[in-house]
Amino acid sequence: MIARKSGSHFTQLPTSSRGGLSRRSFIANTLAVGLSASVNSSLAGRAIASTPRKGGTFKIGFGSGSTTDSLDPATYEGTINTAMAYLYGNNLVEVDADGNLQMELAESYTSDDAVTWLFKIRRGIEFHNGQTLSPDDVIATIDHHRGEGSKSAVNGLVSQIKEMRAEGNNVVFVLDGANADFPYVLSDYHLIVLPSKDGALIDPQGGIGTGGYVIETFEPGVRVKAKRFPNYFKSDRAHFDEVEFLSIIDPTARQTALLNGDVHAIDRIDPKTVSLLGRAPNINILEKTSTLHYTVPMRVDAAPFDNYDLRMALKLAVKRQELVDKILLGHGSLGNDHPISTANRYFNTELPQREFDSERAAHHYKKSGHSGRIQLSSSDAAFTGAVDAAQLIAASAAEAGIDIEVVREPSDGYWSNVWNKKPWSFSYWSGRPTEDWMFASAYTSDTEWNETAWRSGEAADRFNSVVLEARAELDDTKRRSLYAEAQTLVYNDGGALVPMFANHIMGVAKTVAYGEVAANWEMDGGKAHERWWFA
Repeated sequence: MIARKSGSHFTQLPTSSRGGLSRRSFIANTLAVGLSASVNSSLAGRAIASTPRKGGTFKIGFGSGSTTDSLDPATYEGTINTAMAYLYGNNLVEVDADGNLQMELAESYTSDDAVTWLFKIRRGIEFHNGQTLSPDDVIATIDHHRGEGSKSAVNGLVSQIKEMRAEGNNVVFVLDGANADFPYVLSDYHLIVLPSKDGALIDPQGGIGTGGYVIETFEPGVRVKAKRFPNYFKSDRAHFDEVEFLSIIDPTARQTALLNGDVHAIDRIDPKTVSLLGRAPNINILEKTSTLHYTVPMRVDAAPFDNYDLRMALKLAVKRQELVDKILLGHGSLGNDHPISTANRYFNTELPQREFDSERAAHHYKKSGHSGRIQLSSSDAAFTGAVDAAQLIAASAAEAGIDIEVVREPSDGYWSNVWNKKPWSFSYWSGRPTEDWMFASAYTSDTEWNETAWRSGEAADRFNSVVLEARAELDDTKRRSLYAEAQTLVYNDGGALVPMFANHIMGVAKTVAYGEVAANWEMDGGKAHERWWFA
């Protein structure tokens, strides 16, 4: 039920048919009447999941992972780490298969002004070390990411929290401004709740959480092995006895592992082999339209990308449809140099689709005053086909007189040694359910993961101001206009080159059963290990 308490009566607010609170309804009703949410997570989308059987060892092959990975959630990046977070941990809330919020460690939340939020914490939830979950653990977890000097990937997201306090079994968050999307922020996989003592986390790298599985083995860049937690608070989840995640970066090796039965599911199937793999008698292809997008960020704090005309020349020198056709083989759509998808609520429909234009690209390139080669770092660690995509970009840029040298980088260590360090490289983002969450994750000036380093200048300053204004704006029409402006600013001035959005393409053994599959992250929202079972 979604309701607000008003004196001695309750006013019913719209809910989805699955018992969750849709973001559309959530934003529309915020502050109009005040709000509170109380959702039984076991009721959402469980018609098929009502009769799964327990048992077995479930193995997933992921096309991500690095020897530099750690167990500290503040450092998590890539699909294997997203899934690992949800393997042993839980958030206050989670996003279900319909993109709606469901309660997880929180029993309910309320706010009258979208500035002060009260989350009621479930009682009796146990950590793997036997400790009972309390509001103090929630506060210490958030502080780990927002503390002074924090390098957490979500530091920018949680920096909006001005104050936190425990009130009985509740946690009260006071923000520095209204944010109608704030509960969605708390579903981020970095923010799984960890045990604390005396106001600080016991061990951020301990791998101890409240999740359905207890980590037994963690070999960075190789594998994660876990066994079912017998005291898991979700009685209708975590059906497997054991779960194992394997980092298999090479797409051919990953697909071979699935065909041979060495793993039961894989992510990031190469579009070139979808049809072939789909003909295998023991495999199902699971494809979901998503907010996943492939980016080629230009760091504007490094030459030559500190030059507006050079950036514009490169944006105009890309044949986007060719990339969708040849790299994704049609399993995706055109990108438009900003991260907001047509699946997002406030997608800017008025922004012209940027097309390849060799004459305009040459004009801007000449105007930039640059000469000589421009290095573009690429690796299939970014996504399958990233090296081929780099070669295609180099070829189309040559038509505008721009000389691009493709630097093929090693897969291992790519995310720690190349991405966010070298001036121009390939990247990918799974996207986020809300515009504010996406911008705060990778584009605002305060986030560690601002991969373009676009933090200063008139346009960047305006962008950061607009995002803050939109976050606090509760009038839907005004909010739409602000987010349209934010997308336009990134599109025109930012260092983001976003050529294409891609579908999630996964391969699953026919011995595995599942219900409706979420698309907010790959592998059923990163929770295949919790939601699936052996048929």
